[in-house]
Amino acid sequence: MAEILLSLTIIGVVAAITLPSLTGNINERTWNTQRKALYARFSQAIALMPALNGYGTLTEDENHSVTTDTAAETFVTEGLSKVLKINNICDADHLTDCGIPDKITDMEGGLIDNFTTDYATLVKFNPMFKGGGWSNSFGSGNINYSQIDTKAAAFETQNGESIMVFYNPYCSGMPDVELFQPSQAVMCANFVFDLNGSKGPNTVGKDIGFMSAIYPSDSVVVAPVPINKVQPNTHYTHYDAIVYCKNVDSESRLPNLNEASSMFYNKRLLGAYIPNAAWTSSIVSDTDGIYAWRQSFDSGNRSKFKRDGDGVVRCIKR
Repeated sequence: MAEILLSLTIIGVVAAITLPSLTGNINERTWNTQRKALYARFSQAIALMPALNGYGTLTEDENHSVTTDTAAETFVTEGLSKVLKINNICDADHLTDCGIPDKITDMEGGLIDNFTTDYATLVKFNPMFKGGGWSNSFGSGNINYSQIDTKAAAFETQNGESIMVFYNPYCSGMPDVELFQPSQAVMCANFVFDLNGSKGPNTVGKDIGFMSAIYPSDSVVVAPVPINKVQPNTHYTHYDAIVYCKNVDSESRLPNLNEASSMFYNKRLLGAYIPNAAWTSSIVSDTDGIYAWRQSFDSGNRSKFKRDGDGVVRCIKR
């Protein structure tokens, strides 16, 4: 009897130690599967829309305060709902009614409190988003883009995901400029999703994630999953940045240009601010050689840079 009790005790201790880890691994695999399925559905849905800009109404008074804003709601009701199965739609004042949690945890463990009220507008979500005229100091002309302080909307899918959407009805294709491009101009819709509604853990990188729809026509949908490992003050050449990400783990890689822009749009969710331009995997030929694109997490600019130059690194999962 004593041996049986000892064996049961050992089994109980081992179970207590391993069960949380086992449960966590199962949850992570489930979230990864859900995330990929959600991305696939959104990619297919966005591809069916003729264009992503021009939905809804935005008007400003002489002080540039928004007086009418139906953009995000109209984008969902008149656009997305035609190509995606949606159960419920909520305006900016009722985001929690669509299962959007009021508190979430960013990738570094920081609490974002009052998420639905503080982040109900895109400018509050990322202050660098409010646009206007932007001058290219390298002489290739002025680039104008517009981003009014638009309200968010939310909806629930038939699969149980809760999704908050920020929408730019004035999004445009990328201008043909020499060295710099404002990534704010090309973002048409940015989605912050919760895979299991308001249930826990409400943490970025687990049940919370983001997707971005970029360019109004021939749109691209990206859903990068940043790795919670960053070297904000360490600079790499583009060649070394590729190697660095490969060595993080078997699923790690540099983001492409659009994925890096999506990370800029959602940088508050990452928890780690990157003050300098981060390398992407996207390269481009020029008359004097091969350049790689970098994404600024400060100004939002995309820039072409010599591959033997310096940049910071933020890797993502495959």
